[in-house]
Amino acid sequence: MSQHPLRLPGFRLLLVGRTVSTLGDAAVPAALAIAITRATGSSGALALVLGCAMVPRLLLLPLGGVVGDRFDPRLVALTTDLLRAATQLLVGLELLGGRPVLTHIAVAEVIGGAASAFAMPTASPLVRGTVPAEHRLRANALLGSATSAARLGGPALAGVLVLTAGPGWAFVLDSASFLLSAALLTRITVNHVPTGPSSLRRNLAEGWSEVRSRDWYWTSLIAHGVWNGASAVALTLGPLIAATRLGGDGVWVAITQAAAVGLLVGSLVAGRVRPRRPVLIGNLALALYGLPLLALAVPAPAPVAVLAYGVATAGLGFLNPVWETVVQQDFPPRVLARVTSYDWLLSLAAAPVGYVLAPLAADAWGSRVPLLTAAVLVTAVCAGTAAVPGVRRLGTAPAAPEAATPEAAPGAPGPAAAQQPPVPVDSRTPWAPQAPCEREVSSRCR
Repeated sequence: MSQHPLRLPGFRLLLVGRTVSTLGDAAVPAALAIAITRATGSSGALALVLGCAMVPRLLLLPLGGVVGDRFDPRLVALTTDLLRAATQLLVGLELLGGRPVLTHIAVAEVIGGAASAFAMPTASPLVRGTVPAEHRLRANALLGSATSAARLGGPALAGVLVLTAGPGWAFVLDSASFLLSAALLTRITVNHVPTGPSSLRRNLAEGWSEVRSRDWYWTSLIAHGVWNGASAVALTLGPLIAATRLGGDGVWVAITQAAAVGLLVGSLVAGRVRPRRPVLIGNLALALYGLPLLALAVPAPAPVAVLAYGVATAGLGFLNPVWETVVQQDFPPRVLARVTSYDWLLSLAAAPVGYVLAPLAADAWGSRVPLLTAAVLVTAVCAGTAAVPGVRRLGTAPAAPEAATPEAAPGAPGPAAAQQPPVPVDSRTPWAPQAPCEREVSSRCR
């Protein structure tokens, strides 16, 4: 008899842990910005701290993928949760002390960023290892809807904490959320197919070979990277345009809230449709990001800009759960963490470029030029993936069957069952869920 993912104890624990940790994480950015600005009065100091988290994350992602495939992803995620709990607690105590030292905060962010590089590739293996194939789309949708809702509440929670108790308590809360996530992970059993003994170089090369072997995958990653670069342009130039041309700072607040709502709506919509060409439809949905870029470039009236941003992030909310489910099914489990690490690396690498180039271009030619350029690029590249045969073909026939996960059937064996050879999934194997399901957003595009 078909089971809803919430009937699976492991998935329920994973859902709660991920939702709580997302809520804690969502409260941190605003608190960090306010705390660093109060302490230093310098935007450069904030940029330094943010860079301290981003750089090690990007550099270590491929290694994190190797570790996630070689070892139990549950154990890797648990360890990184504990490490990030410690770093966030240290930052919180530093801020609560009243005289924060920028160097201490920067070092903690370096450690936290490095830990996240090992945590991020475990997301897909954890879902795949706890949920049967026919229910993954619904499970991903539930995760996406819950975490999107947490992102909606995070900034409001940060505001309350900053105004009442101080920004340090946002970090203490985030630390507690990681501790709870780690505690829940101790109670989860995950099917894991470890990689055989091999050198680090060979492990990295094998993961990259899997990426290159699928034209739908690597071309989509290029599109997703362009999306992140375009998003960086909007996030860099948008606040000033909203403040000076659209009616004030409140317009940007409305835009960011519309983006969060759109993300949630996209996740919910994705959970109720089953596109025959999932990657194609998802990439076309990403192309909608040209709308808010165009609205900011014109600039359009404030309500139009707010609506455009909500529509665009709804496209992102739709893509992410579909994408995660396709990737979890189409790649062999023994390489899933490495493939996911390259996914994150290529998708996020363009964001720093956008942050750097957008203000330079705006100073030279005005904000309209970089915004229009980004709008054309994101629309053309994301929609242009329709020309790739693999993107158009994926999703025309049922997927290959898989062995049950530990909780898919009563009395099923634990991790030892993963010793059975996995069903090979060829790059041409199309994707299609076996039963009506929902979809999730894992925020691969940020």
